Amino acid sequence: MSETLEKTIKQLRNSNIELEKDIEEKSRTDEMRKQFISDVSHELKTPIALIQGYAEGLVENITEDEASRKFYAEVILDEANKMDIVVKKLLELMRLEYGKNAFNLTRFNMSELICEVIKKSKKVLDDDEITVKFEDKEVYVIADEFYTEQVFNNYFTNAIKNISEIDGKKEIEISYEIRENKLRVKVFNTGENIESEDLIRIWNRFYKVDTSRNRENGGTGIGLSLVKAIMTNMNNKYGVENKVDGVEFYFELNCAI
Repeated sequence: MSETLEKTIKQLRNSNIELEKDIEEKSRTDEMRKQFISDVSHELKTPIALIQGYAEGLVENITEDEASRKFYAEVILDEANKMDIVVKKLLELMRLEYGKNAFNLTRFNMSELICEVIKKSKKVLDDDEITVKFEDKEVYVIADEFYTEQVFNNYFTNAIKNISEIDGKKEIEISYEIRENKLRVKVFNTGENIESEDLIRIWNRFYKVDTSRNRENGGTGIGLSLVKAIMTNMNNKYGVENKVDGVEFYFELNCAI
């Protein structure tokens, strides 16, 4: 009888543990859903208002010439595309923050990834007369290549958006540093330093240092939040430091033999 009782108690304990796990998971899912709805509501107010306004203008024939109607349609399409990008990035951020994504760790050449991102940005670099300094040398790491590209691309895009001319030059410098079997990738751009109180805040979703920046160049305000979520899940360091004539962002990956 005592054995039966002990077995029953053990089963009850196991059932209770499973129930607690289910409740915790449900709570996390509910929290994730509420956060997503809050973020979407926050970020989509402006594009929805713009789309509504320009659509009403087209319906009511406020503009009679073809050029103006084309402009209205282009604004609607542009804002719809921005909404699509924001929603996709928010979904990705939610999955990362709540541990819903598994990383695919592989060995790859970090320099090849960097060169590919630079190549894709060639037009905007040429148009803005930005010089990129990078020594292309083979450096292999173990990481998720897809998410690593997201991290580097966010840093690189951020450098382009925030660069300014110092001593007659606009430069982005990408460099490496080996630290205890970790590869630190550094992305520096010439420009103004970030205020000390903003060095932590910039990793928060929707936080933008330059609130006066227009919608065209301001980005989604999610990029650095994605970096934070990815690097936290990878258990690797990331950060930003002010330099004498600019700002340097960095992240670390495991070196490959």
